[in-house]
Amino acid sequence: MNTIQKLSRDAVAQRVADDIAPGSYVNIGLGLPTLVAKYLDPKKEIILHSENGILGIGDLSPGDEGDEDLINASKARVQLILGSSICDQSLSFAMMRGGHLDATILGAFQVSCDGDIASWATDDTEGVPGIGGAMDLVAGARKVIVVMEHTTREGKPRLLERCTFPLTGKGSVDIVYTDLAIIAVEPGQGFVVKAMVEGMTQQALQAVTEARLTFAEPMIRL
Repeated sequence: MNTIQKLSRDAVAQRVADDIAPGSYVNIGLGLPTLVAKYLDPKKEIILHSENGILGIGDLSPGDEGDEDLINASKARVQLILGSSICDQSLSFAMMRGGHLDATILGAFQVSCDGDIASWATDDTEGVPGIGGAMDLVAGARKVIVVMEHTTREGKPRLLERCTFPLTGKGSVDIVYTDLAIIAVEPGQGFVVKAMVEGMTQQALQAVTEARLTFAEPMIRL
């Protein structure tokens, strides 16, 4: 594992951005997923949704401090793109719950091979702010994309047979992007590895993954 070069956070975000279909309506969650926005190709006309009531947001231009009253769900300042709309939070959640978003990109603490996701609480509940809109997003979005580090800081797997932390949703996750691999969650197959970083072997990836992995052929190298 020491000779394997993990992907940087930005490299993972860029890979996710490259794979989003043109014209998609996408919600981007807290943490690592927020980096995806800066790598989206404007020509693909992807519309970003914020659960606090904005449809059509973009990163601030270099040198622009932004408006303190114009923020996303992460409380980061954003700018509106041409054609943006603003609504109250109840309508925004109706978009999420009603299946109107093509995808949501979320971070997670754990994902199971059945597609269960735990993204809002650990076994240390002190200071946990709450589940927010994540439960609505994983239930309503047409595709659930998880972006996460493959292991914990202690080197323990995050891709498990069963999640041990409180669940955000059951059977919700479609694909996981980590700093080591891209792994789809396939019905009846569980985790199917679509791509791995250069130098990574199947045995090495399985060693840092609790659940059994199946490997697609041909294998893409990141």
